[in-house]
Amino acid sequence: MFGEFLNIILRSIKLDKTLYSDNNNFGEASIYYAIILILLMAIISMVPGSVLYQHMSNVLGVSGILKGPSFRSIIIMSFAVWLVKTAYLYFIGVVMFPSKSTKCNFRKLLVMVAYANAPFIFYILILDITFIYLTFVIYLWYSLTLIIGMKQVLKYENYFKPIVISLTPQCILLIYFLNLASKINNGVIS
Repeated sequence: MFGEFLNIILRSIKLDKTLYSDNNNFGEASIYYAIILILLMAIISMVPGSVLYQHMSNVLGVSGILKGPSFRSIIIMSFAVWLVKTAYLYFIGVVMFPSKSTKCNFRKLLVMVAYANAPFIFYILILDITFIYLTFVIYLWYSLTLIIGMKQVLKYENYFKPIVISLTPQCILLIYFLNLASKINNGVIS
């Protein structure tokens, strides 16, 4: 059972598309594997979070005054984000823009999103602020895993729909932040 769980993690990390097309990976135990994977990634995500928090506290000179999020809030938010991300993908990918052969239930998509989180295991390597940029590489890896999983589970013919569906929220957020940044008044010393 543990070997099967590790096999799922390794296949997801290797971007193996057969992981998502094999119905044996979505059986009875799959929801438990998914929950354990989300829980594990939530715990591991505390590593780069604490590194960044510690660095920013030292830079701003507020170390010891501010406290980071509690363990409970990190776990709750991880599960909430997992459910919201899956609901978004289900609504957009299954309800609004399905392919002709899309037959996917919410549970299968929930498990697929959890399996796609496997690259976040490499957050454990971010032990110093100099490695914080690794988060972008790991997030890109996660996005690729999610796109491959969506193509297989939702049975899309090409990668266009999964790319657009997966990256639209990030693009909207980027546009929003760029818009905010453009409104910041830069002072000019004369």
